[in-house]
Amino acid sequence: MRALVRPAQYLALAAYIAFLGFPLLWLVSASLKSSAELNSLTVSLIPQDVRWDNFGQALERQGLVRSASNSLVVALVSTALVVLLALPAAYALARFRGALRALGTGWILVSQVFPVILVILPLFLILRTVGLTDSLLGLTLVHTTYTLPFALWMLQGYVAAIPTDLEEAGAMDGANRASVLRRIVFPLLMPGVVATAMFSFVSSWNEFFFALVLLQSPENYTLPITLKMFIGGEGKVALGPLAAGSVLAAIPSIVFFSIMQKRLTGGLLSGAVKG
Repeated sequence: MRALVRPAQYLALAAYIAFLGFPLLWLVSASLKSSAELNSLTVSLIPQDVRWDNFGQALERQGLVRSASNSLVVALVSTALVVLLALPAAYALARFRGALRALGTGWILVSQVFPVILVILPLFLILRTVGLTDSLLGLTLVHTTYTLPFALWMLQGYVAAIPTDLEEAGAMDGANRASVLRRIVFPLLMPGVVATAMFSFVSSWNEFFFALVLLQSPENYTLPITLKMFIGGEGKVALGPLAAGSVLAAIPSIVFFSIMQKRLTGGLLSGAVKG
Protein backbone atom coordinates (compact mmCIF):
# COMPACT_ATOMS: atom_id res chain seq x y z
CA MET A 1 0.00 0.00 0.00
CA ARG A 2 2.82 2.40 0.83
CA ALA A 3 4.38 1.73 -2.57
CA LEU A 4 1.34 3.35 -4.19
CA VAL A 5 1.48 6.53 -2.11
CA ARG A 6 4.39 8.18 -3.94
CA PRO A 7 3.03 7.48 -7.49
CA ALA A 8 -0.37 8.76 -6.38
CA GLN A 9 1.25 11.95 -5.07
CA TYR A 10 3.08 12.52 -8.36
CA LEU A 11 -0.11 11.84 -10.30
CA ALA A 12 -2.04 14.35 -8.19
CA LEU A 13 0.75 16.91 -8.62
CA ALA A 14 0.76 16.40 -12.40
CA ALA A 15 -3.03 16.79 -12.53
CA TYR A 16 -2.80 19.98 -10.48
CA ILE A 17 -0.10 21.43 -12.75
CA ALA A 18 -2.16 20.54 -15.82
CA PHE A 19 -5.22 22.17 -14.24
CA LEU A 20 -3.30 25.39 -13.60
CA GLY A 21 -1.47 25.43 -16.92
CA PHE A 22 -4.37 24.61 -19.23
CA PRO A 23 -5.86 28.15 -19.30
CA LEU A 24 -2.48 29.60 -20.28
CA LEU A 25 -2.02 26.90 -22.92
CA TRP A 26 -5.48 27.64 -24.31
CA LEU A 27 -4.69 31.37 -24.36
CA VAL A 28 -1.51 30.74 -26.36
CA SER A 29 -3.47 28.56 -28.76
CA ALA A 30 -6.13 31.26 -29.22
CA SER A 31 -3.45 33.87 -29.90
CA LEU A 32 -2.31 31.84 -32.93
CA LYS A 33 -5.76 31.30 -34.46
CA SER A 34 -7.56 33.34 -37.07
CA SER A 35 -10.75 35.21 -36.25
CA ALA A 36 -12.79 32.80 -38.36
CA GLU A 37 -11.45 29.81 -36.45
CA LEU A 38 -12.02 31.47 -33.09
CA ASN A 39 -15.62 32.28 -34.01
CA SER A 40 -16.34 28.82 -35.39
CA LEU A 41 -18.06 26.08 -33.43
CA THR A 42 -15.10 23.73 -33.89
CA VAL A 43 -13.03 23.51 -30.71
CA SER A 44 -9.39 22.52 -31.10
CA LEU A 45 -6.29 23.22 -29.06
CA ILE A 46 -4.01 23.08 -32.12
CA PRO A 47 -4.56 25.99 -34.55
CA GLN A 48 -5.53 24.99 -38.07
CA ASP A 49 -3.88 28.08 -39.53
CA VAL A 50 -1.15 29.67 -37.41
CA ARG A 51 -1.52 33.45 -37.46
CA TRP A 52 1.58 35.15 -36.06
CA ASP A 53 0.25 38.48 -37.27
CA ASN A 54 -2.06 38.57 -34.24
CA PHE A 55 0.96 39.60 -32.17
CA GLY A 56 1.85 42.30 -34.69
CA GLN A 57 -1.69 43.67 -34.61
CA ALA A 58 -1.69 43.59 -30.81
CA LEU A 59 1.54 45.60 -30.65
CA GLU A 60 0.40 48.11 -33.24
CA ARG A 61 -3.07 48.75 -31.85
CA GLN A 62 -3.99 50.85 -28.83
CA GLY A 63 -0.39 51.63 -27.74
CA LEU A 64 0.22 48.29 -26.05
CA VAL A 65 3.96 48.84 -25.52
CA ARG A 66 3.41 52.25 -23.93
CA SER A 67 0.73 50.83 -21.65
CA ALA A 68 3.01 47.95 -20.67
CA SER A 69 5.70 50.49 -19.74
CA ASN A 70 3.20 52.41 -17.61
CA SER A 71 2.10 49.22 -15.85
CA LEU A 72 5.71 48.20 -15.26
CA VAL A 73 6.62 51.56 -13.72
CA VAL A 74 3.56 51.60 -11.48
CA ALA A 75 4.02 47.97 -10.41
CA LEU A 76 7.74 48.26 -9.64
CA VAL A 77 7.47 51.55 -7.74
CA SER A 78 4.42 50.46 -5.75
CA THR A 79 6.10 47.14 -4.92
CA ALA A 80 9.22 48.92 -3.67
CA LEU A 81 7.12 51.29 -1.55
CA VAL A 82 5.06 48.45 -0.11
CA VAL A 83 8.14 46.47 0.91
CA LEU A 84 9.92 49.50 2.38
CA LEU A 85 6.86 50.52 4.40
CA ALA A 86 5.74 47.06 5.42
CA LEU A 87 9.12 45.78 6.62
CA PRO A 88 9.63 48.00 9.70
CA ALA A 89 5.89 48.11 10.44
CA ALA A 90 5.64 44.30 10.35
CA TYR A 91 8.55 44.00 12.77
CA ALA A 92 6.89 46.46 15.14
CA LEU A 93 3.56 44.61 14.97
CA ALA A 94 5.16 41.23 15.62
CA ARG A 95 7.55 42.23 18.38
CA PHE A 96 6.01 45.12 20.30
CA ARG A 97 2.91 45.07 22.49
CA GLY A 98 0.64 47.96 23.30
CA ALA A 99 -2.10 50.22 21.98
CA LEU A 100 -0.20 51.00 18.79
CA ARG A 101 -0.05 47.33 17.86
CA ALA A 102 -3.77 46.91 18.50
CA LEU A 103 -4.48 49.99 16.39
CA GLY A 104 -2.34 48.67 13.53
CA THR A 105 -3.97 45.26 13.62
CA GLY A 106 -7.42 46.85 13.65
CA TRP A 107 -6.50 49.02 10.66
CA ILE A 108 -5.40 45.95 8.71
CA LEU A 109 -8.58 44.03 9.44
CA VAL A 110 -10.91 46.95 8.74
CA SER A 111 -9.16 47.77 5.47
CA GLN A 112 -9.85 44.26 4.20
CA VAL A 113 -13.56 44.41 5.04
CA PHE A 114 -14.67 47.27 2.81
CA PRO A 115 -15.03 46.54 -0.90
CA VAL A 116 -13.29 48.79 -3.41
CA ILE A 117 -16.54 50.18 -4.76
CA LEU A 118 -17.23 51.90 -1.42
CA VAL A 119 -13.94 53.82 -1.34
CA ILE A 120 -13.42 54.66 -4.99
CA LEU A 121 -15.57 57.83 -4.97
CA PRO A 122 -14.00 59.52 -1.90
CA LEU A 123 -10.61 58.36 -3.14
CA PHE A 124 -11.23 60.00 -6.51
CA LEU A 125 -12.33 63.23 -4.86
CA ILE A 126 -9.23 63.32 -2.64
CA LEU A 127 -6.90 62.72 -5.57
CA ARG A 128 -8.69 65.34 -7.63
CA THR A 129 -8.23 67.86 -4.82
CA VAL A 130 -4.47 67.33 -4.77
CA GLY A 131 -4.22 67.12 -8.57
CA LEU A 132 -3.23 63.45 -8.82
CA THR A 133 -6.06 62.09 -10.93
CA ASP A 134 -5.10 60.92 -14.43
CA SER A 135 -1.47 60.47 -13.36
CA LEU A 136 0.77 57.46 -12.82
CA LEU A 137 1.92 58.93 -9.50
CA GLY A 138 -1.61 58.98 -8.14
CA LEU A 139 -2.26 55.43 -9.35
CA THR A 140 1.01 54.27 -7.75
CA LEU A 141 0.03 55.76 -4.40
CA VAL A 142 -3.40 54.12 -4.63
CA HIS A 143 -1.89 50.71 -5.41
CA THR A 144 0.55 51.12 -2.53
CA THR A 145 -2.18 52.06 -0.09
CA TYR A 146 -4.49 49.27 -1.21
CA THR A 147 -1.81 46.53 -1.16
CA LEU A 148 -0.01 47.60 2.02
CA PRO A 149 -2.42 46.15 4.64
CA PHE A 150 -2.34 42.60 3.30
CA ALA A 151 1.40 42.79 2.66
CA LEU A 152 1.88 43.98 6.23
CA TRP A 153 -0.18 41.07 7.51
CA MET A 154 1.92 38.64 5.47
CA LEU A 155 5.24 40.02 6.67
CA GLN A 156 4.33 40.19 10.35
CA GLY A 157 3.59 36.45 10.21
CA TYR A 158 7.09 35.83 8.89
CA VAL A 159 8.59 38.05 11.60
CA ALA A 160 6.63 36.27 14.32
CA ALA A 161 8.03 32.93 13.10
CA ILE A 162 11.62 34.07 13.79
CA PRO A 163 12.59 33.05 17.36
CA THR A 164 13.33 35.96 19.64
CA ASP A 165 16.15 33.88 21.13
CA LEU A 166 18.26 34.72 18.06
CA GLU A 167 17.89 38.43 18.70
CA GLU A 168 18.64 37.98 22.39
CA ALA A 169 21.75 35.97 21.56
CA GLY A 170 22.95 38.71 19.22
CA ALA A 171 22.35 41.33 21.90
CA MET A 172 24.29 39.27 24.44
CA ASP A 173 27.21 39.16 22.00
CA GLY A 174 27.33 42.96 22.08
CA ALA A 175 25.40 43.80 18.91
CA ASN A 176 23.03 46.75 19.03
CA ARG A 177 19.45 46.55 17.70
CA ALA A 178 20.40 47.86 14.26
CA SER A 179 23.10 45.19 13.90
CA VAL A 180 20.72 42.48 15.10
CA LEU A 181 18.14 43.52 12.54
CA ARG A 182 20.64 43.81 9.70
CA ARG A 183 22.65 40.64 10.36
CA ILE A 184 20.10 38.26 11.88
CA VAL A 185 16.49 39.26 11.32
CA PHE A 186 16.54 40.61 7.77
CA PRO A 187 18.41 37.65 6.21
CA LEU A 188 15.96 35.24 7.84
CA LEU A 189 13.09 37.44 6.73
CA MET A 190 14.12 37.43 3.06
CA PRO A 191 11.64 34.69 1.99
CA GLY A 192 8.80 36.77 3.41
CA VAL A 193 10.08 39.91 1.69
CA VAL A 194 10.28 38.07 -1.63
CA ALA A 195 6.78 36.61 -1.22
CA THR A 196 5.41 40.05 -0.33
CA ALA A 197 7.12 41.63 -3.33
CA MET A 198 5.69 38.97 -5.64
CA PHE A 199 2.18 39.51 -4.29
CA SER A 200 2.46 43.30 -4.55
CA PHE A 201 3.81 43.23 -8.09
CA VAL A 202 1.12 40.90 -9.42
CA SER A 203 -1.65 42.81 -7.65
CA SER A 204 -0.52 46.09 -9.19
CA TRP A 205 0.22 44.60 -12.63
CA ASN A 206 -3.26 43.06 -12.93
CA GLU A 207 -5.24 45.86 -11.25
CA PHE A 208 -8.04 47.19 -13.42
CA PHE A 209 -10.73 49.05 -11.48
CA PHE A 210 -8.62 51.84 -9.97
CA ALA A 211 -6.94 52.51 -13.30
CA LEU A 212 -10.30 52.56 -15.07
CA VAL A 213 -11.68 55.24 -12.74
CA LEU A 214 -8.57 57.37 -12.19
CA LEU A 215 -7.00 57.46 -15.66
CA GLN A 216 -8.52 59.37 -18.56
CA SER A 217 -5.62 60.08 -20.94
CA PRO A 218 -4.63 57.27 -23.36
CA GLU A 219 -0.94 58.00 -22.78
CA ASN A 220 -1.41 57.11 -19.10
CA TYR A 221 -3.36 53.90 -19.63
CA THR A 222 -2.05 50.77 -17.98
CA LEU A 223 -2.05 47.38 -19.65
CA PRO A 224 -5.44 46.09 -18.38
CA ILE A 225 -7.14 49.25 -19.63
CA THR A 226 -5.51 48.93 -23.04
CA LEU A 227 -6.54 45.29 -23.34
CA LYS A 228 -10.11 46.40 -22.70
CA MET A 229 -9.87 48.63 -25.77
CA PHE A 230 -9.73 45.51 -27.98
CA ILE A 231 -13.45 45.23 -27.27
CA GLY A 232 -14.97 47.64 -29.74
CA GLY A 233 -18.40 49.16 -30.02
CA GLU A 234 -21.46 46.96 -30.00
CA GLY A 235 -19.48 44.24 -28.19
CA LYS A 236 -17.34 43.34 -31.20
CA VAL A 237 -14.13 41.71 -29.96
CA ALA A 238 -10.86 41.21 -31.85
CA LEU A 239 -10.28 37.81 -30.27
CA GLY A 240 -6.99 36.96 -31.95
CA PRO A 241 -5.17 40.23 -31.15
CA LEU A 242 -6.75 40.29 -27.68
CA ALA A 243 -5.43 36.80 -26.93
CA ALA A 244 -2.02 37.76 -28.32
CA GLY A 245 -1.97 40.91 -26.19
CA SER A 246 -2.92 38.86 -23.13
CA VAL A 247 -0.04 36.47 -23.79
CA LEU A 248 2.37 39.38 -24.08
CA ALA A 249 0.93 40.88 -20.89
CA ALA A 250 1.64 37.65 -18.99
CA ILE A 251 5.34 37.61 -19.91
CA PRO A 252 6.54 40.30 -17.43
CA SER A 253 4.80 38.53 -14.55
CA ILE A 254 6.40 35.22 -15.51
CA VAL A 255 9.84 36.85 -15.77
CA PHE A 256 9.38 38.61 -12.42
CA PHE A 257 8.31 35.35 -10.78
CA SER A 258 11.32 33.53 -12.24
CA ILE A 259 13.73 36.12 -10.89
CA MET A 260 12.12 36.33 -7.47
CA GLN A 261 11.81 32.54 -7.16
CA LYS A 262 15.59 32.20 -7.21
CA ARG A 263 15.87 34.80 -4.46
CA LEU A 264 13.13 33.04 -2.51
CA THR A 265 15.04 29.75 -2.65
CA GLY A 266 18.27 31.48 -1.71
CA GLY A 267 16.57 33.19 1.22
CA LEU A 268 15.18 29.87 2.48
CA LEU A 269 18.62 28.26 2.33
CA SER A 270 20.21 31.26 4.04
CA GLY A 271 17.60 31.12 6.78
CA ALA A 272 18.18 27.40 7.28
CA VAL A 273 21.93 27.92 7.66
CA LYS A 274 21.63 30.92 9.96
CA GLY A 275 18.94 29.28 12.08
